[in-house]
Amino acid sequence: MKNSNINTWKAIKDSVYGKKGTERRDSLDREAEGFTIGLLLRKAREEKQLTQEQLGQLVDKKRTYISRIENDGSNLTLKTLFDIVEKGLGGKVKISIET
Repeated sequence: MKNSNINTWKAIKDSVYGKKGTERRDSLDREAEGFTIGLLLRKAREEKQLTQEQLGQLVDKKRTYISRIENDGSNLTLKTLFDIVEKGLGGKVKISIET
């Protein structure tokens, strides 16, 4: 039985935040990407069995800064991202651009 009251996440975002390309929707999408980056960094740090303090020492940042990035990666510079991933976690950053 199909329930016509069930919407997709995309439909909900379109309805509440506007279509892609609108300022409000683009802002939401950027915030979501920042949050995702933070979660990815936390997961990688935990897999390396590092504390936030230890990772901070590896990249010359305070534990509180590492915590802020893991909780909201939106204000992260590319240099800091590369430092954390490459120096701190021993990984590689891959960036893609969609047009």
